[in-house]
Amino acid sequence: MKVAILGKPFTEALLPYIQKLFDELAARHTEITIVEYFKIYLQNHIHLPPGVDTFRRGDALLGVDFVLSIGGDGTLLDTITYVGAKQIPIVGINTGRLGFLATVPFDQTAPAIEALYQGQYTLDERSLIRAETDSEIFDGINFGLNEFSILKTDTSTMIVVHTYIDGEYLNSYWADGLIVATPTGSTGYSLSCGGPVVLPQTNNFVISPVCPHNLNVRPLIVSDKSVLSFEIEGRSNNFLVSLDSRSKPVDASIKIAVKRENFNARLVKITGANFLNTLRTKLNWGFDKRNDL
Repeated sequence: MKVAILGKPFTEALLPYIQKLFDELAARHTEITIVEYFKIYLQNHIHLPPGVDTFRRGDALLGVDFVLSIGGDGTLLDTITYVGAKQIPIVGINTGRLGFLATVPFDQTAPAIEALYQGQYTLDERSLIRAETDSEIFDGINFGLNEFSILKTDTSTMIVVHTYIDGEYLNSYWADGLIVATPTGSTGYSLSCGGPVVLPQTNNFVISPVCPHNLNVRPLIVSDKSVLSFEIEGRSNNFLVSLDSRSKPVDASIKIAVKRENFNARLVKITGANFLNTLRTKLNWGFDKRNDL
């Protein structure tokens, strides 16, 4: 088996668990390649097995069976930009806080590796959103797992986002911005703006305004077979557009459309993992302090 590893710096308390992960991989003679910047970090904190290779963004990742993402949900979102259309299964090892996408606890890495070798996992296909613009603004990585957003800049006033579905006029949103979320992203930024939670395998987008001026404007669910296009206006000529955590400034002349990407992200679910359980535990559904009295 060959694995590629990406990650972010972690606390000193996690060093024994990360060392155990690499020891477990080495004991199984796993071929390992680590993204270059993370290998430099790891070499200064743990003992890496001999023969570890490195890779950079854009490398083909030939022969890689799994990609391990060590960090939080943000790290996993970044990992997807490395994998892209290769659709290599991604294992999210959570060393962050929420861990909505990175579902393997840091102290359960050894059982997770065992599960990969024993085939005790399933692949969770997650749809991606693709942004198409008349000028390149995302350095060729114009897809994301969670959401596409149009936002005002910090110093500007409210903006107007004229929105169309398959060329048909939908609405002009007077707001601080507009979010188009995938089902995966429905539990993120969109949720904080009043959007609904959508189950991962539904084929939808959620359109959620950010702080709308008209209080009767509510989030809307549309088919992800649709193409959404936008025209932006405001007192300021500058706006922000973002894919997940990657934001770029643009001006009002830009032409923007979003649609479903033609490939998916494949997230590894170790046997026993369940999205509904994750909803309850991560969002504290059903939690009531009165039950502890």
